[in-house]
This record gives sequence, C-alpha cells and structure tokens, in this order.
Amino acid sequence: MTSTRKWLGPAIVFGLGALVVAILGGLGTEIGPWYRSLEKSVVQPPGWVFGPVWTALYVIIAVAGAWSWMTAAPGARRGLAALWIANAGLNAAWTFVFFTLQQPLAAVVVIVALWLTIVLLMRAIWPRHRGPALLLAPYLAWVTFAAWLNIAIVALN
Repeated sequence: MTSTRKWLGPAIVFGLGALVVAILGGLGTEIGPWYRSLEKSVVQPPGWVFGPVWTALYVIIAVAGAWSWMTAAPGARRGLAALWIANAGLNAAWTFVFFTLQQPLAAVVVIVALWLTIVLLMRAIWPRHRGPALLLAPYLAWVTFAAWLNIAIVALN
C-alpha cells in the first residue's frame, strides 16, 4: 500500500467528521433576538470572524485527526477514537446548548468538557508524534477564548 493510499481512509473519515460537526454547528447557530439581546464582552469579535476561524480550525482538526491516527500505535487507536468522538460530540453540542436551548451556563459546562478533550487528545498524541498534537494548539487557544466569552455572557446577564 502506498503512503498516499494509507492516508486516504483516515483523511476521508476525519474530513467528513469535521464537515458533519461544522454543518451541525451551522444548523444550531441562531443569531436571533435572544442572542442579540445579551450583554457581551468588550472583546467579543464581530460575527463575521467566527465562520472563517471555525472553517480553518475544522481543517486543522481533520488534518490533526488523520495524522494522529496514522502515527498512533494500533493498540492505542480505540482510546484515541473515543477521544476524537467525544470531542466532536461536545463541539457540536455546545452550539445547540448555547443557541438552540439558550442555556449559556450549561454551555459553559459543555465548553469546559470540550476544552478537556482537546487537552487529553494533545496529551495522548504527544508521546507518539508531536506534530498533530501541536497542530491542535490553535483549536485549544480558540476554545479557551470561546469559553471566556461564554463565561462573560453568563456573568453579564
């Protein structure tokens, strides 16, 4: 099996996974009267920033996922898969909890759990190959910032 063919399956799986999470996030994001009425942090970026940032992050997540999968020891893949699935689920869930259910405090719980799965992924990947672990750093940084924005909304409202 050529190197390219070896990467094709994981690249497709992680790419489609990231696409599904992005679509779910888009479907769950309702910038309506409720959200507009909320007091937000002074460092809240304009709405147009979120789409491009998340698009870039989903590409990074897919690349890091495929790369980590291909460099993981076969015996470690089950645990790695569980972390990736938990991360994707929490990523998609945050949007629904925050925007659809309009529960910013519950969304803090979700985003903290999401943040923890990123840290656990980075920690699990690091010993085998540092590249995909480091590739997740922008994702961790953005989710940290998003958590702060979420907490600010809870505190201000």
